[in-house]
Amino acid sequence: MTDLRATVRAWAKRLAVTLGIVAALLWAAWVSQQATREPPQRIVTVRLAETIGRFVEAEARAGGDLAAAGENTLAYLEAAEAAVAEMGTEGRVVLVAEAVLAGSAEDATPELEARIARRLNQGAKP
Repeated sequence: MTDLRATVRAWAKRLAVTLGIVAALLWAAWVSQQATREPPQRIVTVRLAETIGRFVEAEARAGGDLAAAGENTLAYLEAAEAAVAEMGTEGRVVLVAEAVLAGSAEDATPELEARIARRLNQGAKP
């Protein structure tokens, strides 16, 4: 009877070790999958031409110096380009609404305008 108990204990230990190893391997595989998984991408659109057009119209109505208006427009275009690029690095695909038929894609134009304004107010040159 002691041989039977010893055999059962030996098999129980082997089974526990095997199950522990399998559990550790499954956990390691799950952690690796979670660590390497990319977040899902969202598709958003921006009305870039409309946004730039409104700025250019405002500059034209201001009636200021032509050289200053050109510098302001260049700064605005650089800020717009940097803002769109920045939006694209946050797990989103940014499409220019005037160039695509995006259907029900989220419109991120207000966010784009806010980013451009923030860049211009900070005086950051992209």
